[in-house]
Amino acid sequence: MDEKTSELRDLFVETTGSETVTERQAESRGTLTDRDEAAVDERLRELVAAMRERYDFSTDLDDATYVRIARGRFEEEDDEAIATALVEEREADGDGDGAGGESGAPPVVDPGTVRDARLDLHLVREADREVGDAAFAYDDLKQLTAEGRSIPECAEALDADPDAVAKHARVARVDLTSTRANDRFRDEFRDLLTDAEIEGSHAETARDDGLEEATEDIETDVSL
Repeated sequence: MDEKTSELRDLFVETTGSETVTERQAESRGTLTDRDEAAVDERLRELVAAMRERYDFSTDLDDATYVRIARGRFEEEDDEAIATALVEEREADGDGDGAGGESGAPPVVDPGTVRDARLDLHLVREADREVGDAAFAYDDLKQLTAEGRSIPECAEALDADPDAVAKHARVARVDLTSTRANDRFRDEFRDLLTDAEIEGSHAETARDDGLEEATEDIETDVSL
């Protein structure tokens, strides 16, 4: 091993804590997924406030509860589970702080309310787009909605039950609104509340950054 190779190896060991180039640092990867939860929560509140100012929210829930519902979208199985968790948390608090409106008594938090709030945040689940036994395709309804058709007009065009059309037309409107905003709110919620980006390119970058400066002026055609 020549002097430059030895120097590079020493720098590698010092930077990574590994004596072998092939070793993957499990503890290093773990630190990547550690989150500053206070910073994440602050950003979530900013997103909710920005959306409330830009769009008409359909529930009386406050921003803190909207944040909790956004988290629940990625942490809980469905809207019923989110509603159950919110009720339990309210009961644990004792006074219902975080879910109350201006009238004093906190608004009811049931699966339907959770769904409405979740859609206010553009957090559509794939299950929301499933029409089940309805005699129309979601994409067809979305196209009619994009054309500005009313619920009765959509129902007539699709030869479908108006109530079923109304249920899924709300989802179609949310999808269209989110698209017009370049999905920026939906995507930022996802990025804040999942490890999708961290486990992708950022992880690869992190493995390389520690050695980038150290190896800048050293020949790269060496064998460790």
